[in-house]
Amino acid sequence: MKKYTELYNYYKELIITRQLKSGEKLPSVRNAAELHGISKTTVQNAYFDLQADGYIISSPKSGYYVTDINISEKEKTEQSGEEEKIVYNFRSGEADEESFDLLLWRRYIKSAFRQKERLLSYGDVQGEYDLREALSDYIREKRNVISSPDRIVVGAGVQPLLSILCALIKDKKTVSFPGKSFSQGIALFSDYGFDVHIKDKNADIVYVCPSHMTSYGDVMPIKRRIELIAHSKSINSIIIEDDFDSDFAYSKKPTPSLFALSGGGNVVYMGSFSNVLIPGIRLSFMVLTNELAELFKKNKYKFAQTASKTEQIALCNYIRDGHIMSQTRKLRRHYTAKTKLLLNELKYEIETAEAVISDNSVVVKLKAPFNKSTDVFRKNGTDVYIEDYDGEEIKLVLSPSSIPTDEIHNAVLKLKECIM
Repeated sequence: MKKYTELYNYYKELIITRQLKSGEKLPSVRNAAELHGISKTTVQNAYFDLQADGYIISSPKSGYYVTDINISEKEKTEQSGEEEKIVYNFRSGEADEESFDLLLWRRYIKSAFRQKERLLSYGDVQGEYDLREALSDYIREKRNVISSPDRIVVGAGVQPLLSILCALIKDKKTVSFPGKSFSQGIALFSDYGFDVHIKDKNADIVYVCPSHMTSYGDVMPIKRRIELIAHSKSINSIIIEDDFDSDFAYSKKPTPSLFALSGGGNVVYMGSFSNVLIPGIRLSFMVLTNELAELFKKNKYKFAQTASKTEQIALCNYIRDGHIMSQTRKLRRHYTAKTKLLLNELKYEIETAEAVISDNSVVVKLKAPFNKSTDVFRKNGTDVYIEDYDGEEIKLVLSPSSIPTDEIHNAVLKLKECIM
């Protein structure tokens, strides 16, 4: 009964806090059972009750999806009002106005609009060639990832690129993720029929974020990277290297990418600009292995380009003019200062807090009689990410990225009200 209740509450919390949004798919009963180490019957019973309570809905021969049919108009109004009351969002990875020069970006967008003939045609499914050339130079300089433009594929975020990858490697059967928190990736691979595992080095596909392995921002040691590459080659598996946050591993020495260490033989490299620019600019890319690049070329007609052609042209010139490197340096200084300020304010205002910096976030441990719920914070105008709660100690991961520098002190005072 305890496992059933835990699973029910786990997915209920994800839905209530909108980490799983309306229309998103839950893992299949079989995959959920493997992920959580419980029986299929236990998962099925939890899903049945979630469905009975209106949190999810079953689609025949497809699976279970999050729905909002349980929310009345009155509750919708209350929730809308509650969202409007969130003044300090410690949970969000959003940017503040200080972090990005929108006027400069606007000039590059206007310049792209002047290329009228180019904009009258559909974009290259693989991504604009001049952008892929610029990306080839950029990743060689930044991460020693050496690739021709022909191996680079551009898309509007990592998810659309993973969809392409799933279609290309459908002969593989199993995929491993670093943890259960990779819910969107897990759901996507499940939809394509892959058998999802957690931390299984013997899977056919191993998805890793070596530059940000845990909430503390732990970086995979070079010895472990070499071991992973050697093992994957020995069993002919594919590594998907999501180079998330490599630009912002402030406290660590730069570590070679898996792609660079392996020579790209069996590693697919994933990169994104959402953190370096702003989340609203959805441009990501992947570097395929030679074999997968040839396979993509043969099946190119099956796919569609999801990224804005205008933004691709703008980003190409933005990179070529050297702004991407200066923007990265600016963000490093900006977020380092904000994170240190948040840490100092927390230690001064909440003396019982055990807080450490994790790249551009602060991980806080507190002994307090909380529920594992964000309600107590949200009702007081703050939103936080609760990573763990054992009944006595709660662990929060706080990001100051969306909070203006001059508001961090007031944000911590609000947080203190919730805790005290």
